[in-house]
Amino acid sequence: MAGMRTARRILAGGAVLAAAGWVVRNVPAELGVRPLESGPERAGRIQRSKQFRDGSFYNSMPEPTHMMNTPPVGLLGELAKNKEQRRPAGPLPLRVPPTGPAPADGLRVVWYGHASTLVEIEGRRVLFDPVWSRRVSPSQLVGPKRLHPLPVAIGDLPQVDAIAISHDHYDHLDLATVRSLVRTQKAPFLVPLGIGAHLERWGVPAYRIIELDWDEEAQVAGLRFVATAARHFSGRSLRRNDTLWGSWVVAGANKRVFYAGDSGYFEGYRGIGAAHGPFDLTLMPIGAYSPAWPDIHMNPEEAVNAHLDLGGKLLLPVHWASFTLALHPWAEPVDRLWREAKAREVSIVVPRPGELVDAAAAPAVDGWWETLG
Repeated sequence: MAGMRTARRILAGGAVLAAAGWVVRNVPAELGVRPLESGPERAGRIQRSKQFRDGSFYNSMPEPTHMMNTPPVGLLGELAKNKEQRRPAGPLPLRVPPTGPAPADGLRVVWYGHASTLVEIEGRRVLFDPVWSRRVSPSQLVGPKRLHPLPVAIGDLPQVDAIAISHDHYDHLDLATVRSLVRTQKAPFLVPLGIGAHLERWGVPAYRIIELDWDEEAQVAGLRFVATAARHFSGRSLRRNDTLWGSWVVAGANKRVFYAGDSGYFEGYRGIGAAHGPFDLTLMPIGAYSPAWPDIHMNPEEAVNAHLDLGGKLLLPVHWASFTLALHPWAEPVDRLWREAKAREVSIVVPRPGELVDAAAAPAVDGWWETLG
């Protein structure tokens, strides 16, 4: 009997080790590649970019863009306190969006959680920053874990016309998701300059990769995509800013959408609004802010400022609810956004994950998250 127990323990331990080995085997690929070493054509484009100097990409705005290099005094203690406030108190009310073609002349949107969002614009579908993994990390053994299920399996997504990526951080660019989309979708990936090197390593065919510098544009499926600025940084390892980050303008014949990606507030939003707006819909990040990194993530009030600078009509908040990436309480971003929007008479919509929203008939905000905060 003791021998059987020992054998079972050995087998169980071996299974755990095998599973761990299976998970970590992708870590080198997860880290991506250095774009300057991925071929002369890409390296030449990078070196000619106005955003690139001394071996790295930089923000164009004069203000310093920084993240904490050394943790503030007491940060570890803060991380250990009030952990329950940084996650929902119960299951989120998920929705499964209806199937069927996108309306030929309308504008609809589905938020799946965090930044992953599907926009239906004039009969075309654009998928922004899709991340379907359980953790946003180079390893699925560690790192921030998803706080709610995804409302739709990745294989059940409708066929899309374009997949737009804002930057290469793990909560916006996910290897497993990219590989799934290569198999299940036919759409091209539109990415900021340099990210194509990651995609190529992960098996995306070159003909499905469109890399753009800021202010460059491409026509895809009858839509105009413009890569625009953001105040952020990049990197999938300790090395930073090998690839560019950015935001996206998507313009049809009559409808226009702005997706901010990740960004601190900066004066350039007025210029983007003047050049490409006004926008029928803006997708603005509202979470993961902190005094320790004020330049790279907007707080909710700054998101409203940017929306107004852009000439936005309807604001849909993203970058909240799905992962714990800062110390603020789980519902604080959307509570603050709602207060600020009411004070400044800004139209917002706060859908449940998976809920289909028609931008022309957006439902009133009902505070569905309040019992979970």
